[in-house]
Amino acid sequence: MTTALRHGDRSQAVRVLQKNLNAQGAKLNPDGDFGDETEKAVRAYQLKVGLVADGVAGEKTLASLAGGDCSTLLRNADLVNAAQRLDLPLASIYAINEVESNGRGFLGNGKPVILFERHVMYRQLKTPRHEGDDAAELQRHADQLANINPAIVNPKPGGYAGGTAEHQRLAAARLIDDTAALESTSWGAFQIMGYHYQRLGYSSVQDFVAAISAGESQQFDAFVCFIETDPALFKALKARKWAEFAKLYNGPNYQRNLYDTKLQRAYERHSACGCGQELAA
Repeated sequence: MTTALRHGDRSQAVRVLQKNLNAQGAKLNPDGDFGDETEKAVRAYQLKVGLVADGVAGEKTLASLAGGDCSTLLRNADLVNAAQRLDLPLASIYAINEVESNGRGFLGNGKPVILFERHVMYRQLKTPRHEGDDAAELQRHADQLANINPAIVNPKPGGYAGGTAEHQRLAAARLIDDTAALESTSWGAFQIMGYHYQRLGYSSVQDFVAAISAGESQQFDAFVCFIETDPALFKALKARKWAEFAKLYNGPNYQRNLYDTKLQRAYERHSACGCGQELAA
């Protein structure tokens, strides 16, 4: 994975970046020092091509400069529209996108980033769905599957393989129960669990997965819906209570990964740059 270049960096890679930006119309001194002018040039380029204008030359920006395909990537307009939709400062949207996204929604092979949760699969299999379902029989069947294939069905979390191997785990789970398997997987850049599909307005988990698989814009839209449909989460974000937001979204161990601190710092950085007003105009 490409190392992101950002304000304060000094390296030969920054020099190459500056030269590539100059080829796109910037007028930088290619001195290898990522200062204010280089950050402005990165934002200007990102805005020109439609990428999220965060001033950081990450994997997507560097790939775009190299002529890569950006058709499925998150667009700056998506963030601007979300800020208007949620009636929030654009800097808040930039902050949650920067911190809560894993940076990309797709793997190198074009498949969405996922994580299959075997303990959720166990839970979904033993949960009655229809009138007349026998809860005891569903429990027995789930326990039987857990004994036969504990890597795919298990009361306890774990067994993660990461990357493309997660799709292999999912494929095995779909042979058992397609709906339960898709519901038991977290999807895309924001890792939204499939079982939230109804709350987010999708007619089925299959429709949710189809949308998530279409592009990062669709993944971000699902994330915005996730915030909209959680009153406590939305209230914390509106008030910029970052610790409360992080606890609700990331779980009780949010402090271990400094999610609240990262959100606060990202918000301050994007607010200070003044880009919110310019990009929303």
